[in-house]
Amino acid sequence: MADYNLSNATTTDFSNQVPDFVVESMTLDIANAGNGETYVYYDKATENYGYYFKHPQVASPINSLSTWSFSKGWTSEDKQMQIILRKIDGDGKDTFEEIIWNQEVCKLIQGDSFMEIIRNSKGTLVNFMPISVERVKTVYVGPRILRYEIWNGSKWIKKKLAEIFHLRNKRIGDQVHGTSLVQGSKNVNDAMIEAFNDERIIKHRDKALGIVYYKTNNTGKISYANTQIEKAVKKGEMVGLPEDTAKIEPYPSKSSEDRQNWLQYVENLGYQTGGVPRSIATSDGTSEVGGKMGHVIFEPIYGKEQVDMENQLWNQAAIKIKFNRPPSLGGMQPELDESKNTGQTSIQPNDVEASLTRE
Repeated sequence: MADYNLSNATTTDFSNQVPDFVVESMTLDIANAGNGETYVYYDKATENYGYYFKHPQVASPINSLSTWSFSKGWTSEDKQMQIILRKIDGDGKDTFEEIIWNQEVCKLIQGDSFMEIIRNSKGTLVNFMPISVERVKTVYVGPRILRYEIWNGSKWIKKKLAEIFHLRNKRIGDQVHGTSLVQGSKNVNDAMIEAFNDERIIKHRDKALGIVYYKTNNTGKISYANTQIEKAVKKGEMVGLPEDTAKIEPYPSKSSEDRQNWLQYVENLGYQTGGVPRSIATSDGTSEVGGKMGHVIFEPIYGKEQVDMENQLWNQAAIKIKFNRPPSLGGMQPELDESKNTGQTSIQPNDVEASLTRE
């Protein structure tokens, strides 16, 4: 007979089955103490490039931030410097603007970017030569950079500090390198890539007609019918089977809405973790209000990249320039008319007018 006495109720102990969530701890990569040299290699370079080149979802916020920061040109009060910078051509086909964009992109991808500062015998700047991070070794003594070493394919070539232009992305504490945007967003990037690949597999599977239930156990007949169905699906043709010999039903599948929502969520999160509103790269699914506010929020983000680059060019190469700022939307007000805002419905008077209750 069942026992209905509630005093005999028990609880389930999950303490050993479900561990508490613990954030992974880490320490900063810092230089060795003392007078010995510390060598800093950029061993994640090829992995980071793999994310950037193979997955446009990862590259898009990086390219967008770099383009917004350095695509509007620059100005300088130094006429001689204007002439010098317009002659900068990198490998012979670059421009100064393209080299700066290159350095910014590499800085975001890898955390660090490098280029060689080339001067003539009089000390006048004549060129910049970008150097990929996997070919660079930064040498520290104590907390200070002593020199750089560049791999030329057969040996390490020593370079003085004044010969290398070095950018670091969001260096924290006393770490000996910048922070890679790819590595910092790795979990988000992996989720985004995984979601896209999963959806691609499911969509590709939709080409098949589904599951076939045959009214025979003859493996030869089943194999032959499967071959005919496969050919028809590949060619987009009609499938002909004798009546009452087989029944084709669609695959049991969940609605694509949940997958699409997840895919869109992680894609938007990829832009957010990159510091770039999605509306900067595309207006798809963005209301007028959302687009304008995204631009306003983005202004101090790309503005910081410009100011940092201006300061580093002056400190490291004695180049005094100012990058032009894209048009500002800071003074614009969003449309308060419902018809002006795509996706915005049922704007109430209380949403657009201040309501003060006086006693």
